[in-house]
Amino acid sequence: MTTARELPDILSAEFAADPYAAYRVLRERAPLLHHEATRSWIVSRYEDVERAFRNPVFTTDNYDWQIAPVHGRTILQMSGREHAVRRALVAPAFRGSVLEEKFRPVIERNARELIDGFRHDGHADLVGQFATHFPINVIVDMLGLDKADHAKFHRWYTATIAFLGNLSGDEQVAEAGRRTREEFAAHMIPIIQRRRENPGDDLLSSLCEAEIDGTRMSDEDVKAFCSLLLAAGGETTDKAIAAIFRNLLEHPDQLAAVRADRSLIPRAFAETLRYTPPVHMIMRQPAEDVELGGGVVPAGATVTCLIGAANRDPARYSHPDEFDIFRDDLNTSNAFSAAANHLAFALGRHFCVGALLAKAEVEVGVDMLLDAMPDVRLADGYRAAEHGVFTRGPAELPVVFTPVARTPVARTPVA
Repeated sequence: MTTARELPDILSAEFAADPYAAYRVLRERAPLLHHEATRSWIVSRYEDVERAFRNPVFTTDNYDWQIAPVHGRTILQMSGREHAVRRALVAPAFRGSVLEEKFRPVIERNARELIDGFRHDGHADLVGQFATHFPINVIVDMLGLDKADHAKFHRWYTATIAFLGNLSGDEQVAEAGRRTREEFAAHMIPIIQRRRENPGDDLLSSLCEAEIDGTRMSDEDVKAFCSLLLAAGGETTDKAIAAIFRNLLEHPDQLAAVRADRSLIPRAFAETLRYTPPVHMIMRQPAEDVELGGGVVPAGATVTCLIGAANRDPARYSHPDEFDIFRDDLNTSNAFSAAANHLAFALGRHFCVGALLAKAEVEVGVDMLLDAMPDVRLADGYRAAEHGVFTRGPAELPVVFTPVARTPVARTPVA
């Protein structure tokens, strides 16, 4: 362990500009670092981050202060039977036949509507005109909420994500997040109550009606899960779609391979999650003193797990700073399950419940975008850059392409 001041600071402008160089230094010189400003212990090596995600001594009690102020109490803060039951109540909507038959058409419709807004222009910003809106629109439609409220939900989502990434403690950002929780609850609770009385064929109704061994989710449970879904589901997919295109556009040979064989999209997504993950940090809190990274983290402390560093650990991946969708040390067959060997969705009992939804959105979105923009390329003179610290991705991605007409023929879903 070391606390040397010359080590990279995760709150510095230099870190925000290029965290990957800082990650390399932390892995090599300070695998366990106490960070005074965030009052947390930072770990950066794959084996340490993996352990923090898998070992039950590392709890999610930190979410009581980290996310509860904006979401309320969610399944992320639960453990034991309470967590198992709540997860079992919500998980069926995000996998198998329900996802494929009920919600993939929703995903396809929303992707098509957004793409139709620029497919004839010959140019687009894939962040501002597609990625930023796509997952939020999908989630709002899955829940059966009013499409007229898309802008409102997008505003709430933006404020919530800003709160979660507020590592510097900006009070205005914190207050906006707390205000969003109140506004979201005032909007959603009456809708939830009406949906209980008159359920429909939508995700919100399914959440209201789901029952296991006599246990149902309360109105607050349902509201908190919807809030979490908008933030977690929106941010990861938003940044993942922008990142996968950025990575492919900067590697034309791999873009050509994916364009020719769309079954490679999940492989490109998995490598994007490793190479440029949407979420770079996840916190945990040990229930007892624990040895980690060559030192001891005291019980009750916050552990900041640097996913972005662990996913580029040369002890785990060969040539980790290279984007390679054909690498043989990343198992893409289970990249969207709790058995994944990248860390972008966490691991263990709190593995992201919406991983397969994100996979379906990326498959559909990338597939349709490639159809609409078969010769897509970055705008002349533009070099895509990432932005963000807690979550990270391109803030804009201007591309040009030769417009093609939309075909009404549906493509067979990729694997």
